[in-house]
Amino acid sequence: MKPLILAGLVVAILLLALAPASLAQDEKPSPSPNEKAVQIVQRALKVVGGDPYLQVKTQIGRGFFTEFHDGVSGIPIKFLDYIAYPDKERTEFTGGGARTVQTNFRGGGWIYDGAALTLKDQTAAQLEEFKLVTRVTLENLLRGWWREQGATLSYAGRREASIGRRNEAVRLTYADGFWVEYEFAADDGMPAKVLYQRKQKNRDTEEEEVIKEEDWLHKLVTIEGIAAFLIIDHYRNGIQTSRIAYVTVEFNKPIADALFAKPASIKAIK
Repeated sequence: MKPLILAGLVVAILLLALAPASLAQDEKPSPSPNEKAVQIVQRALKVVGGDPYLQVKTQIGRGFFTEFHDGVSGIPIKFLDYIAYPDKERTEFTGGGARTVQTNFRGGGWIYDGAALTLKDQTAAQLEEFKLVTRVTLENLLRGWWREQGATLSYAGRREASIGRRNEAVRLTYADGFWVEYEFAADDGMPAKVLYQRKQKNRDTEEEEVIKEEDWLHKLVTIEGIAAFLIIDHYRNGIQTSRIAYVTVEFNKPIADALFAKPASIKAIK
């Protein structure tokens, strides 16, 4: 393919050299890759609500979480999710007669297991997992928190989405080499996908392997001028592993800080 690329460059140079000076003055230069990435993000921010979206301080979501095994759906369980941006989240799961509460706040976190009747601090691995999740969220990109984390934004190209549809992709790259890509519909700028990779040890071989993770965003609704996706499907190496299905989403409702604090005992959990 290189000879064709070089030939295209030669033709382009000749055309520019022969073009009238007035034409060259009238033409606007194409945006650089980084400028294009910024334009895509700004367009997407307008699509999801603009300033009202940025002004969201809390979110309360209710719905069902479903795990998939080898692509086959399991039994959905109820969840109640509290978020206080930018770094507090509490998720309660109810199913099979048991209740589980997982809470993260800044650099800490705890888990209540209703089946085992235990209340424990999260492990280092669990805290690291939450850190990764906050890196890859659409909110992290659109709200610009990635700048404080030393990440850089770049244009990742245009990709086929479905028959007759294309997505524009941007990439965040962090100082430690981790990257995450976001795809937006080329026609209207709507968020469509989140893609990233992680390394994980194979349980059978103990060898490190690269896992491809994807979030697909579906069922867009607008609530008080803010766009929200009610369905989020997660894929690992091309196979669906879970679905988050919101029934209700509320923005900017009061959430007490005490909700995120670790209870003194199991009896104190509300």
